[in-house]
Amino acid sequence: METSLRYSANSRSLRIHAKEKVSVHSKTHLQLHGELDTRAGSPSYFCAMIRHFFHEASTNIGVGLHYDKSQKLRGFVRGKKKFPVRTDALLTFNIKGRCDFDQEFNQRNPKGAAEFDLNVWKFEKDQDLRLRVGYEMFDKVPYMQIRENNWTLNTNLKGKWNVRFDL
Repeated sequence: METSLRYSANSRSLRIHAKEKVSVHSKTHLQLHGELDTRAGSPSYFCAMIRHFFHEASTNIGVGLHYDKSQKLRGFVRGKKKFPVRTDALLTFNIKGRCDFDQEFNQRNPKGAAEFDLNVWKFEKDQDLRLRVGYEMFDKVPYMQIRENNWTLNTNLKGKWNVRFDL
């Protein structure tokens, strides 16, 4: 099980996040993840999703259900496609999208982004680094991610940010 501690400017509380992946087939798994808000002392969301990976095409597709404390149960479909920029695949161009829908199948909260990922293995001794720069098309906002081993910082030009520590 993957666990992490998360804090964001929006929630202003520390959250404990857990994710478990259960293999269904060699290229398909069931992904379960949820979050506990330490300020409220209650779960803030739960998600169950089936993800299928098309390794030869560097693509994955996910379909699932999501429930959080502020909204009712909703479904979603998401996908991601990677294009290697260099032959060593350390620099990739990614296109990703997500569409949520409510119980009446009304579309809500669409997301789509184009981004570059640069992975630097052994940046320093025992230190890996990932730099991500992207543009969210529906919100029309650039964003950035810096990941160093267990630490991840996400930010965008609208002033939203969050930090994550993987346990």
